[in-house]
Amino acid sequence: MSRDDSDETYVVDLCNQVLEEAALTQHKFDWLLGDPGTSGRQAKLPVDAFWPGHHLVVEYREIQHDQPVPHFDKPDKLTVSGVHRGEQRAMYDARRDSQIPARGLRLVVIRPADLDADSRGRLRRNRDSDLEAVRKLLARTSDEDRVTDVFRRWLVSEGWTPVTPSDRWTDIEAMRGEERLICEAKGRTSEKGVDADIAYGQLLRRMTDETTTSRFALVVPTSSLKAAERVPPHIRRVLRIDVYEVTDEDQVLPRPA
Repeated sequence: MSRDDSDETYVVDLCNQVLEEAALTQHKFDWLLGDPGTSGRQAKLPVDAFWPGHHLVVEYREIQHDQPVPHFDKPDKLTVSGVHRGEQRAMYDARRDSQIPARGLRLVVIRPADLDADSRGRLRRNRDSDLEAVRKLLARTSDEDRVTDVFRRWLVSEGWTPVTPSDRWTDIEAMRGEERLICEAKGRTSEKGVDADIAYGQLLRRMTDETTTSRFALVVPTSSLKAAERVPPHIRRVLRIDVYEVTDEDQVLPRPA
């Protein structure tokens, strides 16, 4: 089967319809690299589809990504990573999972089980039901997702590089030169004051680095700004906590203490 007839192409076409933008397929980023080969060269790892206008990457992962399939894994043949293809595939999937969001892009992984598929993971291509499923998968699940996505993109535009958080509970961590920014993000909520207090507590627990090059950020939508600013400015200055507002129009407004 050619790539044009593949389930991957079918899924990307559904995404194109939902997003109303044509994807860049098998796109390669300069920063997403495989392991070095014998020559020391690192090949760029492709992603299935990238929509620049939506800052979105979609990966369609067929069953061989989640369970052993000898035909695809080739267990008797080692790759440049020193493991067979199935193990390398898992390693590279994990690399995409960590590095794509760290660069301020949203990653959505779609699997056969998310759509109308048979027991072997082959799609039946029930376009109406699959289209509705894809629409739900591509929708942001919460306003916190929106706030986090917008703030990541803003960080990149300001010269920051999002990195994998050193604490897995941290929403966003970014570096710019020697500076480190550790962020807690909140979305729209009916409990603005409670959520702001919880966020400050979460930031306090992450203040394990005594160096002055580390700062902390509370990132909130406009509706929660007053609650976030209840902590007096002089306290926020001492704690090196900055507040950032994400407006309903997806603009980021720094609110330094």
